[in-house]
Amino acid sequence: MADRRPRVGQIDFLNCLPIAWGFHAIGADSSVELHADTPDVLSDMLVAGQLDVAPISTVEALNHADDLVVLPEVSVGADGPVMSVCLVGAPPEQLDGATVSLGSTSRTSVVLAQMLLERRWGVQPKYRSDPPDLPVMLSHADAAVLIGDPALSASLVEGPAQGWTVTDLAQAWREWTGLPMVFAVWAARREFAQERGSELERLRQGLAGAVAHAAEHRTEVVAAAVARSGLPAPALEAYFAALQFGLDERQRAGLASFAQSYANYKGVSTPADLRILGPLTETPVTAGGSGI
Repeated sequence: MADRRPRVGQIDFLNCLPIAWGFHAIGADSSVELHADTPDVLSDMLVAGQLDVAPISTVEALNHADDLVVLPEVSVGADGPVMSVCLVGAPPEQLDGATVSLGSTSRTSVVLAQMLLERRWGVQPKYRSDPPDLPVMLSHADAAVLIGDPALSASLVEGPAQGWTVTDLAQAWREWTGLPMVFAVWAARREFAQERGSELERLRQGLAGAVAHAAEHRTEVVAAAVARSGLPAPALEAYFAALQFGLDERQRAGLASFAQSYANYKGVSTPADLRILGPLTETPVTAGGSGI
């Protein structure tokens, strides 16, 4: 096991572009084996032991808490509107008995949407799961739950153009609970943390350095996002400004609130206990540093 490089997951959406860009810019990717994919695939790979460290949806982290340790250096969340996790179509209050299409690449956002619809807005829709193709989803449903790049495009382009109601689910959670929403955390397999702790420490330094480097080079990050997506720079600047990549005290409170709400939704009294690692003992890797 120690002879191979750490297998690390990377979300292939714009919301994680700053992390991926920073990770590469500081050279932290040179000694790891990167796997880029959608959140659902990465979550499954980490749970199956096919990855050592990866972003994992909050729901799946809670479902598999005994097998994982959470890295406090990086997450994906928002304390208000996020634009890339949304319910598109009819207003939520009108969805009682209606059909809601749930994007198949999402785990946490699907559960969040169901809890908000049923517990906050008091409606009982019928659900179906579909690939994240908005026109197809809305051809057989009254509303659709989307995440990532398709959701961002729906918020900025298709929704306004088609007159669809776009409900930002991070903002809805914030209004419901007063807390941030954490959609994904970075976690390591417990056996990797136990057997290769020094490598995990260096990887954590690289992730912390990636987030810091991207924050210091926002213009370059936005330019890379424009080149990838074709979306306007001002919209992407606002988008990245809304995203939160840390796991501070307030975000942990949001995470705990979601864990309790999720447990209640499943009919379980006690939420899963996520083990979050303590702070780093060394300085994060920066550009020109030693990498991992």
